[in-house]
Amino acid sequence: MFSKIATAAAVVLTLTATSAMSETWRMATKMPVDSPEGQVFQKFADLTKEYTDGELTIQIFPNEQLGKEDAVLEQLQAGIVNIYAEGFGYMKKWAPELVWTAPAFMFDDYDHWVRFMDSDLVKGWFEKAAAESGVAPLGNPTAVLRGPFRVIVSNKPVNGLEDISGLKLRMHPNKLAIASWSHLGAEVITLPWTEVYQSVNKDIVQSVNSPIALVESMRFNEVAPYIGRHDEYWQSIGFIMNSAGYEALPEETKAGLMKAYEETGAYSRDIMFSVAEESIERMKKAGATYTVLDTAPFVAKMQEFYQTMNTNGELPEGFLDTVEATRNK
Repeated sequence: MFSKIATAAAVVLTLTATSAMSETWRMATKMPVDSPEGQVFQKFADLTKEYTDGELTIQIFPNEQLGKEDAVLEQLQAGIVNIYAEGFGYMKKWAPELVWTAPAFMFDDYDHWVRFMDSDLVKGWFEKAAAESGVAPLGNPTAVLRGPFRVIVSNKPVNGLEDISGLKLRMHPNKLAIASWSHLGAEVITLPWTEVYQSVNKDIVQSVNSPIALVESMRFNEVAPYIGRHDEYWQSIGFIMNSAGYEALPEETKAGLMKAYEETGAYSRDIMFSVAEESIERMKKAGATYTVLDTAPFVAKMQEFYQTMNTNGELPEGFLDTVEATRNK
């Protein structure tokens, strides 16, 4: 692992020039620069430079230039990388509870999820991870939206929970996801993401869950023309940062960085929904059917599943109580 960090440090030194009067932060991401997320990251870099009067520059390393997840997380702890733009599930190595920031059909809607993420319980999970690793989220963890929402894409109509029964659904090899959708009535079949198109075309599976942003690019609508928005779970892009690097910044620079982050969050929602709406319209013109599903029956059905897990001691302490307390009654 040391050799990987040394190699990454050499890349950074080669690509980064920092003046004596300013500081450059390295931001690692998997995404290409021309993707919607890539545009969000560039907006953040531009705003940071503007709002800190050039005292802090964000240099983006896209396409996993600095390595895969584990390598980047090591670099983040070492201060070689300052920000890693990814889901908070990657912080579960320091706080396993953080895997529960995006459970399937747990929340009534986006606002319910936001209130949960702002709860003392979730803040405690992030504090636990920070104490263990020296790594923490920059600002509000829900600010920068990913997805922007999830859909089920199928070769037969899915208009509600009743249509899930017996549906052959592709799933990644995740025990919780498999158990969740089996509980909802699907016949779950694990397959690699890259095999979905051909598998639906051959009726090996009939459906797949996906962020709406990936449906058109994966051409799923060609073989599965029924698209149902079900908001399976909500996701954000965490700007996971090295805490010591942040604390070392002057207060004025911190304020500029946070202002840039907050405005980037608003920009992410605008661009993500705009891109999604344009994609949906193109797919509809090509023959797809788009439906917004009533998710309340899904949420109600999954409450039984989570109650059983809680009884068996498989959920974090206080999790269900916090979900219920943040519900808009």
